[in-house]
Amino acid sequence: MPSKYIGRFAPSPTGPLHLGSLVAALASWLDARAHGGQWLVRVEDVDQPRCVAGMDRVILQQLDQCGLHPDLPPLWQSRRSARYHRALDQLRTLGLVYPCNCSRKAIELAMQRLGRPRPRHAELVYPGTCRTDKVRAADPSRGAGQSPPAWRFRTDICQANPHVTPAIKAQSATDSIANGVVRWHDRWLGAQQQDVATQVGDFVLLRADGCFAYQLAVVVDDADQGGTDVVL
Repeated sequence: MPSKYIGRFAPSPTGPLHLGSLVAALASWLDARAHGGQWLVRVEDVDQPRCVAGMDRVILQQLDQCGLHPDLPPLWQSRRSARYHRALDQLRTLGLVYPCNCSRKAIELAMQRLGRPRPRHAELVYPGTCRTDKVRAADPSRGAGQSPPAWRFRTDICQANPHVTPAIKAQSATDSIANGVVRWHDRWLGAQQQDVATQVGDFVLLRADGCFAYQLAVVVDDADQGGTDVVL
């Protein structure tokens, strides 16, 4: 484990904290204190359409009433759009993202044509339709009158070229990323792994409605804040 422990609690202001959330907050606070580290609070309000006005203040008051005080001022994701844009621009420069106009229905139909029906109780694995569409990838503005595209991360690059992994890796709690398989150690469950390319597919970093996805925002935030441990 890194010498400096930095943990965080990151609620979304869609409603007041319930008992389960408070237990998670207390557990992460206790873990930080047990390791002599810092405990941070991040308001994950990047998905603005789901957030309730004023609920961030309610959550911070609840934490304060429970004696759970962060070691640094809270961070709001909604105030960090410029930082996320810079991160996305870096990924564009590296050729690691591409524009996508696929709807959920289009993805489902593409999967059916490939003979890969949607598993029950599981998300659709994006088949890379726009990644292989050279016209669409070369011209993000194609199609006058269309809504702006989403931007997806290319998981195939990590899978095909493991040497690119260290260059794009943020400061991370993962033990390794090789050939598209992410491996990490969970203190409760032990060794864990996920083949992102086959189990998730190219995931969205910027949605068509202009909202940054959790998958981009949380990585940038954890890297900027130096996060080492997450207690869920």
